[in-house]
Amino acid sequence: RLTSARRPAPMHRLLILAVLVLVWGGWHWQATRPLRWPAGQIVDATPLQSLTTAPPFELRGFRLQPLAAFELDARALATERYRLDAGAALAPLDVAFGWGRMSDQSVIDRLDIRQGARFYTWAYQDPPPLAPAGIVRSSANLHLIPADAGVERQLLAIRPGQRVRLGGLLVEATAADGFRWRSSLSREDSGNGACELVWVEYVELH
Repeated sequence: RLTSARRPAPMHRLLILAVLVLVWGGWHWQATRPLRWPAGQIVDATPLQSLTTAPPFELRGFRLQPLAAFELDARALATERYRLDAGAALAPLDVAFGWGRMSDQSVIDRLDIRQGARFYTWAYQDPPPLAPAGIVRSSANLHLIPADAGVERQLLAIRPGQRVRLGGLLVEATAADGFRWRSSLSREDSGNGACELVWVEYVELH
């Protein structure tokens, strides 16, 4: 005699699906929610930039010209994934980082920090938690170019509020179609062209 397992009724299948969605949603919220630090705790470091003799190299159809060696120890303030713009194949992720006073939770909590169109912006209600010039000097938006798939996985796992150490090269990227993207070489600038374009050789999440 032929027998078959009883299939769940449509309502049961919907209930199972709803439970799975809730479980996934809870996990995703827990895994991506911003991390908070006690007020006054900071990353007491500044990015390190030094001369480099590294030669130009090719990566994913782009030619990268090293401009300087670069190391960063900072808190992630915000992250933004890019998939469709001209630079997405090279730098799929931007992270806004803060160090010094811009890594203090009491300062971060009083800023409205946003990312989009490859820019990082901040706003506040008077009085500012930190002088605007200090915000500029103690934070930066980095366009991150992963050196390999392992580095890319780590970069994409960065959560706002997390302490991150990374190192590599500030670069200028060009392509045969005329594409050009050059890193800033200053932590004092702001506006168009002020972001760092970083080929990331290693990254540590803390």
